[in-house]
Amino acid sequence: MSIELLKKSNSTILIPVFVPSVIVLSLMVIGTISNPILAGEIFADVLAYITRDFGWFYMLSVALFLMFVVGVAISPWGTIKLGPDHSEPEYSFSSWFAMLFSAGYGIALLFFGVAEPILHYSTPPQGVALTVDAAKQAMQISYFHWGFHIWGIYGLTGLTLAYFAFRHGLPLSMRSTLYPLIGDKIHGPIGHTVDTFAILGTVFGIATTLGLSVSQINAGLNYLWPSIEVSTTVQIITIALITIVALFSVVAGMDKGIKRLSIVNILLAIALMAFVFIAGPTIFILETFLENTGSYLSNIVERTFSLQAYTSSDWMGNWTLFIFGWTIAWSPFVGLFIAKISRGRTIRQFVVGVMLVPTIFTFLWFSIFGDTALHMVMVQGYESLINEVQADKAIALFKLYERLPFTEVVSFITVFLIITFFVTSSDSGALVVDSLASGGATYTPIWQRVFWVVIQGVIASVLLLAGGLIPLQTASITSALPFAIIMLIAAVGMWRALIIEGHREASLSHSINLNVHSSKTDSNNWKNRLNTLINFPQKDIVIEFIKHDVQNSMLKVQKELQNSSWNSEIEYDEEYTRAIIVISKNDDIKFTYEVRLREYELPEFAIENSQDKEQRFYYNAEVFLKRGGLHYDLYGFEESTIINDIITQFEKYLRFVHTSPGTLPWNMNEHDELLNDSTTNK
Repeated sequence: MSIELLKKSNSTILIPVFVPSVIVLSLMVIGTISNPILAGEIFADVLAYITRDFGWFYMLSVALFLMFVVGVAISPWGTIKLGPDHSEPEYSFSSWFAMLFSAGYGIALLFFGVAEPILHYSTPPQGVALTVDAAKQAMQISYFHWGFHIWGIYGLTGLTLAYFAFRHGLPLSMRSTLYPLIGDKIHGPIGHTVDTFAILGTVFGIATTLGLSVSQINAGLNYLWPSIEVSTTVQIITIALITIVALFSVVAGMDKGIKRLSIVNILLAIALMAFVFIAGPTIFILETFLENTGSYLSNIVERTFSLQAYTSSDWMGNWTLFIFGWTIAWSPFVGLFIAKISRGRTIRQFVVGVMLVPTIFTFLWFSIFGDTALHMVMVQGYESLINEVQADKAIALFKLYERLPFTEVVSFITVFLIITFFVTSSDSGALVVDSLASGGATYTPIWQRVFWVVIQGVIASVLLLAGGLIPLQTASITSALPFAIIMLIAAVGMWRALIIEGHREASLSHSINLNVHSSKTDSNNWKNRLNTLINFPQKDIVIEFIKHDVQNSMLKVQKELQNSSWNSEIEYDEEYTRAIIVISKNDDIKFTYEVRLREYELPEFAIENSQDKEQRFYYNAEVFLKRGGLHYDLYGFEESTIINDIITQFEKYLRFVHTSPGTLPWNMNEHDELLNDSTTNK
């Protein structure tokens, strides 16, 4: 049965995760619909309690997340790939960043880009309002809320998921991050509970995002066409209509749907930035961008640990804790989505790409939109903007456009952009939640993804019915509390795994004196090798070499192992042309050595000298271990040299097992899917 047919028919639902998640979500929906007013009051009380008693925990957790991610990136571990050593990134940097932008925070920038600086300027957490100091503070706070810290949260989740899934072949699921600590128990109740919390956090985080975006869409439609009123009814209808559009995107899949929409999103967002930058106070924007960035960096430590402990205010709960809690709740979605599109990048590339590039883009966005709004208020006298934003945050961006040319055209483009962000958030979220509910399954049937798209729309609608922003804030912050604990444990698990990775590299650098490029048994071997290097072998010759010479060498090793009561299996894969020997002993040893056909383009000088002018490729018989390709070619060597290489790599592996502290089977017996990675054949 083909993969496409499987995706359409077979269910991949993991019952112990799917059922509890659906039950909790259903109870919340039924309870809220039954009594929206009471539900709204309960949400407000819960928000106040968590903000008062657990605010310190959120701030400390976010600080630890950021320090861990940066520390790993700048350490020697930063060169480790998120996948086998031979893997390469699946997406170009531009496509990768476009999907990061759309999944991570595109809606947030559109919603808060103007509103947050204006609100902090008019009602600062400390100091005198409507002053130059208040304006500076407003921009520093906005930078702090949307800078390195939220990307530290996303980065930690995405990094741990990608590392354990692609480096060690575990399921692409939150449970896998705990494997170094609890081992195979991740497949039991503990793992089910972790994934259930991840689903709930993701659904509520996405619901918050959809709720904010639909309120801004409603405000934009009302601004363009006053006959469309701003109301909960209109917003729920909008959610229903856009959810239908999201269904088409989620059915199309990652490459056709989400990737294309993400590229459209980033292009439109850049176009809006360029327009406001040119039409607005350009020099003022450039000056404030530099000043705000310097102020942010110089005060980052103080703000990271600031809780306003000496003042009694709900400002922290309404702003910093809400934004960080929302980000933590949403991090399973964004993190897993980032992980899916980041296979093949090194840890350092991942961290720089996930944290530095989006943060710089964010700072530019807030400087262009936020400082333009502040300039209009402080210099141009557009003071009514403050009252309008205080009355409705969602209208802020459209009111900014009133003082710029082409107001209606730009407003229409903005509404369209918010809709496309809505769609990408909804369908990306559905793919991620469906994967979590399926135990990390790569391929899931379409009906399951459709189910989660609908559920997300329903939850967002219900929270709007219960009172709008307060229920949305509560859902995010509440679901973030248990998940923050899970993230801290995941960081400890990855730290332990990276220490083991160091032992692996040390063991692989140790070998006995066996040189793969020499053979004492055949004085003509060097001539054969030289002939191979200058003649660039064709496919059928190398296939024959792997099929006979390599396999015969493996058979001789197998025979000797059997005499010593060691288990070994030899397999020849016709589809990918590779010979594999697996050596095992009890449950602690499982060594895999593979020789695989690899294709390369013929160099220009070789084409000129080739007898076959039609030949465009040549082929190698390269060695692969579970950790990836070793980038050397065995073709042309005698059996004795091949046998020596098998023994050399086996000796390195045994040294790793011996020197590694503790027993971590996932480091040694990595998932067989790494062997079946067809993307590494060329």
